[in-house]
Amino acid sequence: MTHIIEARGLSKRYGNTRAVDHIDLQIPPGRIVGLIGPNGAGKTTALKAVLGLTTYEGELKVVGRDPATQRDELMEDVCFIADVAVLPRWIRVWQAIDIVEGLHPRFSRERCFNFLKNTKITPQHKVKQMSKGMVAQFHLALVMAIDAKLLVLDEPTLGLDILYRKQFYTNLLNDYFDDQRTILITTHQVEEVEHILTDLIFIKDGRLTLNSSMEAIQQKYVELMTAAEHAEQARSFGPITERTLFGKHIFLFEGVDRDHLSTLGETRTPSVADLFVAMMSGAEA
Repeated sequence: MTHIIEARGLSKRYGNTRAVDHIDLQIPPGRIVGLIGPNGAGKTTALKAVLGLTTYEGELKVVGRDPATQRDELMEDVCFIADVAVLPRWIRVWQAIDIVEGLHPRFSRERCFNFLKNTKITPQHKVKQMSKGMVAQFHLALVMAIDAKLLVLDEPTLGLDILYRKQFYTNLLNDYFDDQRTILITTHQVEEVEHILTDLIFIKDGRLTLNSSMEAIQQKYVELMTAAEHAEQARSFGPITERTLFGKHIFLFEGVDRDHLSTLGETRTPSVADLFVAMMSGAEA
């Protein structure tokens, strides 16, 4: 198996609406991939197909299996974290651990408790007694204790304060990720995952508008901030977008030499958020 996820012509239609439109995609092991798009772009539908939760057209293999026909086997190698509310509020920590241990053959009880040692969570805690941040920590401990090849995160830190969000991703990198595992993240808080991503995918109207490694993005895209007197010359290089801020003109370029642009003003690599807004464009972004 050379790819964790491999799709050819992946499509999904709801009535007259094509939520996913002929996506071709290959994700190898050992990558942290951000799947970013506006609401209604097709992110959730694509994730459901990967997890075997919806039918689809085209070809799709996840860890070498067909999600439509081999979902039971697939779930031995795939973990999923969405909203932390999926954990029953009445359940105690030790009960949840017993359930996961009974359901998943690759769950390590010892490893889960080792993760929980660094938190304030005790085996007797009920979910309803814990803060949302603590529930997220517990959910992550359950998942990291499973020896899976693919971890899918769908807005995993939604509603958490900044301390818990940073700790969540720190634990994920230090205690879970390695070169044999792959993490697929969808989030609207792109600034918080930008530094951990190895690859970036933008999806709009069911189609991929960007699919690149972060290294290639850093080489390909450049942002220029320049004074008004240099704006016309900057436009001659064919920017993707232009905006103004405090009297300065800010341009985004693709494939333009930085040395040429640096004579006109300050250059930098655009953030994922700036690149996203530029490529989505308009009120939708």
